[in-house]
Amino acid sequence: MLPDPPLWLILVAFVCALGPLVFFHELGHYLVARLFGIPAETFSIGFGHEIVGWTDRQGTRWKVGWLPLGGYVKFVGDMSPASEPAELESIPADLRDRAFQVRPVWQRFLVVLAGPAANFLLAILIFTAIFMTLGGPSTNVIGTVLPKSAAASVGLEPGDRILSVAGQDIADFNVLQTIVFDRPGQSVPLRFKRGDQVHQVAVRLASEEVADPLGHKMKRGLLGVSPGRLPVTRAVPDAARYTWVITRSIVDGIVEMVRGRVSTKEIGGPIRIAQIAGQGASLGILPFVQLVALLSINLGFINLLPVPMLDGGHLFFYGVEAVRRRPLSAHALEWAFRSGLALILALVLFTTVNDLGSLGLWDRLQRLIG
Repeated sequence: MLPDPPLWLILVAFVCALGPLVFFHELGHYLVARLFGIPAETFSIGFGHEIVGWTDRQGTRWKVGWLPLGGYVKFVGDMSPASEPAELESIPADLRDRAFQVRPVWQRFLVVLAGPAANFLLAILIFTAIFMTLGGPSTNVIGTVLPKSAAASVGLEPGDRILSVAGQDIADFNVLQTIVFDRPGQSVPLRFKRGDQVHQVAVRLASEEVADPLGHKMKRGLLGVSPGRLPVTRAVPDAARYTWVITRSIVDGIVEMVRGRVSTKEIGGPIRIAQIAGQGASLGILPFVQLVALLSINLGFINLLPVPMLDGGHLFFYGVEAVRRRPLSAHALEWAFRSGLALILALVLFTTVNDLGSLGLWDRLQRLIG
């Protein structure tokens, strides 16, 4: 497993990862609201006392709070903490017809949906940039060959197209990686195309020892090549597919957890996110940027869950309102808010206990008591 980075790096990485994700999420809400002419009162990154801020020409207060654990954008007529819309009498007369609460339900739905959608879009943009600059997994063309690698020893060059390895056809680097990883230290036949000529060589794959997420040691094979760069016309759809695959894996993980096949100890909270962000930053800018993309997908997915207080909860209520042709009562919304708040607080408590356990706190306390 990766060594823990210093505390200062964990804190800096956590802020640098979470800040842009929250900003992009809230910017999605804000831009779609502006599209519909809904004015915003406040756009805040972080909570608590304002560190720095300014007011734009539209009257929106942009500010940064001292506690970097989230953020929000508050529209004129938006919900109060008790999920109750502001009284129209409390809204300036020139803004009442533009207030959030009086807009058609489909507009409110799209404004709320835009937040999670922005997080998925950010991940797609990050993966697109990576595929265009460093290479994408949907090609079988070699982009770079590592010096003194197994590939270099048999004369493979950038631009070569790998056709098969170990008798199995290679459609893209995902397939190549799977085949190579399962054959550490083995000598396998490899067919590749250079120009109009097809060549076949026998290559002895390198071997390295790695640890899985649970810390178990394992060996994997290495060829020593990376994929070629993709044009934007291929990078964008590939990035979208890659984002979808990751999202689906999150859903599969939740299903496996419900079935009891994956331990709930794997669920982490802010402490573990900060730790992972620090580890990613310690490995370099590319692993950190990739981690930001993964966190963005997770943030978008979590916000779509139909839990009151989250975007998904509001979307659920707007769906009910569209079917009933009238909103739920203030009493029902208040109880839904309380239930959602209790659920979120319980989840925060649970993940914090897990996080502290992953840091070894409970084991140390048990040894002290024992």
